[in-house]
Amino acid sequence: MNATQDAPFYLPQGGEIELFEKAYSHGLPVLIKGPTGCGKTRFVQHMAHRLSRRLYTVACHDDLTASDLVGRHLIGGDGAFWQDGPLTRAVREGGLCYLDEVVEARKDTTVVLHPLADDRRILPIDRTGEQLQAAPGFMLVVSYNPGYQNALKGMKPSTRQRFVGVSLSYPAPELEARIVEKEGGVSPSLARRIVDVGTALRRLEQHDLEEAASTRLLIYAARLMASGVEPTRACQACLVEPLTDDKETLRALSQVVDVHFGRD
Repeated sequence: MNATQDAPFYLPQGGEIELFEKAYSHGLPVLIKGPTGCGKTRFVQHMAHRLSRRLYTVACHDDLTASDLVGRHLIGGDGAFWQDGPLTRAVREGGLCYLDEVVEARKDTTVVLHPLADDRRILPIDRTGEQLQAAPGFMLVVSYNPGYQNALKGMKPSTRQRFVGVSLSYPAPELEARIVEKEGGVSPSLARRIVDVGTALRRLEQHDLEEAASTRLLIYAARLMASGVEPTRACQACLVEPLTDDKETLRALSQVVDVHFGRD
């Protein structure tokens, strides 16, 4: 894997690339915190390419168990056989295993992660009797959205304190405009206008939105505009409708869009 060719596009917000590289060099796991759509997954993809490591990505959910990560016995034509899960493959190969929104997974996954996230760097596989030592280059990376934290879904201090923490947020407007221009395929001036809309929408705290307009959604709006969709309609489809179902809030968001694009 060439770190300088075809790398996933990513613009650093401030020191996170160097910190990630240092953590990798010391075999330390990394915890990435940030709101939905701010670039957490793209950052990990970029770093895996930069470090020339194979990346195993797992989108965590309520039904995800330790077996989904480690592996399980399956039945085939020749009888039962063991199939490694993504975490086990990363441990064996020395790849990066990225658990996206790790707090969504069932609690038994924590038991599996703990011995990998400290100096032991081992993965016990009870069903096969193996105790895998992580191959050189293995790295455990997890992420979550702090805005979703509650008493039922959160990382225990004993888990959090095994990780090097990296906080990401929505990029500064100048940086976000460059991202939207590159990823959305629009002009610099249009990219800046789209970012201005996103910034204005993020200020509507009084409407109690669960999520703000993400950088991802701004890119979606830019792509629609680049393909010929009228700007107001693109913003309505990408920056208004995905954020809420409440009619009053929809009207408020639409008014913000109209201020920026309504006269086009």
